[in-house]
Amino acid sequence: MVIGAGMGGISAAIHLQSLGFSVTVLDMADGPGGKARAVTSDAGPVDTGPTVLTLRGVADHLFALCGTRTEDEVDLIPLPRLARHFWPDGSRLDLFSDRDQTTDAIAAFAGPRAADAFRRFDRMTAALYDTFEAPMMLSARPDPRAVARAALAAPQTWGALLPGMTLDRLLRFYFRDPRLVQLFARYATYVGGRPAQSPAVLALVWQAEARGVWAVRQGLHGLAAALARVAEARGVAFRYGITARRILRQGGHVTGVELAGGATLPCAACVFAGDPGALRGNLLGDAARDAIPASKTPPSLSAWVWAFAAQPKGVDLAHHNVFFTADPAAEFGPIGRGQMPEAPTLYVCAQDRELGTPVPTTERFEIIMNGPANSAPSPTEEPACRTRTFPTLARMGLTFAPDPDLAALTTPAMLAARYPGSQGAIYGASPEGALSAFRRPLARTTLPGLYLAGGGAHPGAGVPMAMLSGQHAAKALAEDRISAPTSPPAAMPGGMSTASLTTGRAPSR
Repeated sequence: MVIGAGMGGISAAIHLQSLGFSVTVLDMADGPGGKARAVTSDAGPVDTGPTVLTLRGVADHLFALCGTRTEDEVDLIPLPRLARHFWPDGSRLDLFSDRDQTTDAIAAFAGPRAADAFRRFDRMTAALYDTFEAPMMLSARPDPRAVARAALAAPQTWGALLPGMTLDRLLRFYFRDPRLVQLFARYATYVGGRPAQSPAVLALVWQAEARGVWAVRQGLHGLAAALARVAEARGVAFRYGITARRILRQGGHVTGVELAGGATLPCAACVFAGDPGALRGNLLGDAARDAIPASKTPPSLSAWVWAFAAQPKGVDLAHHNVFFTADPAAEFGPIGRGQMPEAPTLYVCAQDRELGTPVPTTERFEIIMNGPANSAPSPTEEPACRTRTFPTLARMGLTFAPDPDLAALTTPAMLAARYPGSQGAIYGASPEGALSAFRRPLARTTLPGLYLAGGGAHPGAGVPMAMLSGQHAAKALAEDRISAPTSPPAAMPGGMSTASLTTGRAPSR
């Protein structure tokens, strides 16, 4: 049984099915995707979560396990332009997957010394990525000693690994232009952290993007739907609109999942692919609550997310666009105090741009303003968010017709309600702190038969990382030699039933 049909849960289901297990996936939503969800608009569905695919090979592997290819199931469009960046002073900079093109753009933007600094930064982050890939991202259990050995062989990474070195501080050693510091520091927010509090190793996020970014014509929610579709064709059962109320234990081992309403689905093992906070918060029963260690790590950042269709005016947009604040302290200072940023940086995804087809008159947009995790709704936050979003963009030249109404806004409190146990955080636990990457819960829990997947588990947030977490969970389950059930799960009223002593040779539950 897999609880949660997000990227981590679907990945776990596909890997388990490929190993011969009979798998059922439950989700309280009406379809797959988890945080990769969409809302309807006059121009079609609009993504409200992740917007592009990186580290494509992880998704390719999942489709291959289902006997197909990614390009046969969804339309992937490589994005040579990684993002377009705007500043209040009118300056603009594009980054590209081609290193030489990016170097030339930075030279034109900030001069030859800045271009040389970028070359050094790129080499350092490439070594950093190679150092962490095998012992951290691809390993089911992060190995600090393996990281240390790899780092010793790559002296260019040592500065990023110094105790107390933050991403913001590291970037100031490379770049004199504060705009470039601000740009590359933004990668901390991609995993839910603030640049001045997040470890310098997050600079390697640049490499994940530089190695290829793909837009999905069907949207990231369409990618999740395609994975669920091919998994179902291979025998994985998906049941939507189902709320898991309790993970059941008998004889010290997981034996089933109790649903809202009282019915029980028996299982030999369970992969929980929701937020680990739901387990710690006793939202799935006492047996699951004690299965992972208590955590003092605060939640990651959340966001206010606008998703709507409109006609843009005034600015030549790319697919990815970032409109920077003139004062990062006015953004991250309030966030650190649990407040809405006073002067936010705004991410704008123009979902119909750079797809190789004519841009429609009415386009689909997602706008993200980072903020603190918060599960308490406020009557003032929605109008305040509008004031901080659209007038800010208008001052930088971008307007929309019509302006979206408040129904297009998703708040941190709404995210908290939609994803139980998350407190509204969209990246799991905070990445801030030197050892944060080693503190995420691993796939294997202390309750035999219960495993974790999803962005809140190792190796962390992001579509490819969540997919890898599902692979780790499936591998751990298989290594524990739990036998797949010989008959399909059946719904039963009430709690777990116990087989009679007179059943003879009948297979046990």
